[in-house]
Amino acid sequence: MTSIVIPAHNEARVIGRLLDSLLADSSDDEIDIVVVCNGCTDETAQVAGARGARVRVVETPIPSKHAALRAGDEHARGFPRLYVDADVVIAGADVRALTDPLLTASPKDSPAILATAPERELPLAACAWRVRVYYQVWQRLPAVRDGLFGRGVIAVSEAGHARIAALPPLMADDLAASLAFAPDERLVVGTAAVVIQPPRTWSDLIRRRIRAAVSTAQLEGHQRPEAGPAVASARTSKADLRAMLRKQPRLFAGVVVFVAAAVIARRGARKAIRAQDFGTWLRDESSRQD
Repeated sequence: MTSIVIPAHNEARVIGRLLDSLLADSSDDEIDIVVVCNGCTDETAQVAGARGARVRVVETPIPSKHAALRAGDEHARGFPRLYVDADVVIAGADVRALTDPLLTASPKDSPAILATAPERELPLAACAWRVRVYYQVWQRLPAVRDGLFGRGVIAVSEAGHARIAALPPLMADDLAASLAFAPDERLVVGTAAVVIQPPRTWSDLIRRRIRAAVSTAQLEGHQRPEAGPAVASARTSKADLRAMLRKQPRLFAGVVVFVAAAVIARRGARKAIRAQDFGTWLRDESSRQD
């Protein structure tokens, strides 16, 4: 049985759409859903519990995603196992597409696939123009295309779970999980998709990028020197942007916006990084609007 762990902190407005999508085309014995309401002060637990016995709700007073993931592991029943953010939407058919490679025997002398993630769908129509052009560039970056991070969903086999369970508590948990696997151990599944609501306003985009800058700095601080430039490979280089512009000059305005967002976010992250404040979560509320 596939287990799905959903950490949820004050997600009453959005978690219902995710659960309805998962349950719509999944049988009772196919998936095991555990919603971990961590530090909630809204009706997240009630909304999740209203979906019936197929959704098990666990409540913890600690508002921590890492603690919620570990609590979910304690209650989850099977493998493969998915970790799904409460504010995305993915269907049961996509879950099956993600778990199939984890259950398929690998060819002789080839590493097994230990972790998978879906393709992203970003509905940008309601976003400010600078947000739209930013994501037109971001989605084309090599690390973004190939990595498992920034998708709100990661599926792991039992062996893959052992790999990520050993990770320290980090803000950039999805980036750390992606980098825990070699490129031939992870797979972005083209037949699976997740809908991710992007920030609608420039200010909310900057909040997300500041959080990303702070969390990447934390991850770099935990990286072992002998591990090599793994984190750097997830960063955007000038060479990546130049190569993109050579292929698609029409993206020039988007690259300018992308660079501006990166500069503003790095400046905004400096205070938190100096203070080693890796616990303040700059949440984007605009993506949680109806």
